[in-house]
Amino acid sequence: MPSAPKLTKEGTPEPSKRKIYREDKQETRKVLKQVRIDDTAIPTSTTGTPSGDETPASTNESTPGALSLPKKRFYRQRAHSNPFSDHRLEYPLSPEVMNWTKLYPGYVDPADPTKITKQVEIADIGCGFGGLMIDLSPAFPDKLILGMEIRVQVTQYVEDRILALRDLHKDDEEPADSAKFQNISVIRGNAMKFLPNFFHKAQLSKMFFCFPDPHFKQRKHKARIVTNTLLSEYAYVLREGGVVYTITDVLDLHEWMVKHLDSHPSFERLSKEWEDEDTCVKIMRESTEEGKKVARNKGSKYVACYRRLPDPAI
Repeated sequence: MPSAPKLTKEGTPEPSKRKIYREDKQETRKVLKQVRIDDTAIPTSTTGTPSGDETPASTNESTPGALSLPKKRFYRQRAHSNPFSDHRLEYPLSPEVMNWTKLYPGYVDPADPTKITKQVEIADIGCGFGGLMIDLSPAFPDKLILGMEIRVQVTQYVEDRILALRDLHKDDEEPADSAKFQNISVIRGNAMKFLPNFFHKAQLSKMFFCFPDPHFKQRKHKARIVTNTLLSEYAYVLREGGVVYTITDVLDLHEWMVKHLDSHPSFERLSKEWEDEDTCVKIMRESTEEGKKVARNKGSKYVACYRRLPDPAI
């Protein structure tokens, strides 16, 4: 028999540590999406502190008042999500009306606070827990990087992780061109449906597809992130000379992606020698949580990179 839940003085069930933690993080997230991060913007927990030795969600033990990195165990979520389901996602009608200022507060245009001074150039499709973006940020400090993730709690984890990293590194004595994680952000979105709603034609220079859902059953192959139709959308938002990066530990999925990219007129495969020299490939192999798990299990990683070709003359 499961033990009865603890009750408060009012006789209501006592909230779990996970609920307290998530509510506290949610409050912090709401505040920091409205203002640039500073010490006064970090709210005091209104839900209380978990019992025992748990650290309050909005503080860091070594730096009082600072945000702490989120704890993954409080963001439980299924490994995959059905991209064809109605997820009640919010998306702009067109790229022109997309408000990027809350995602990249460090790049708000002083002349027009409703706009940012740069456009997103790098997209991590299905970014998972954000490991790739975290490592790409210092490697490309002058580029804006966006992660797109369809799972609610995973998106919230990445958002909390980015907010904490921005706060923890805001006073670092780094080079003047250091982005201090201001150049990365995440949105909850379905790239299989709404990618052109976020990006202009030829806006992106790099797109990453790291360890996507393999959808093993044949009847589920239509849900794979690489298909002929989707590749045409990717070609639309990717500029000439831009690169599509793919990596998976599933050989069948790798061969599927290679087959479809090889047959699409807008893409040309890059050589193994190019892959061995490219900085992004090196980061992609080691940075994602899934990639680290594959390495621990001594599994194989299959990489294929493709350059966006010029559109044929009409």
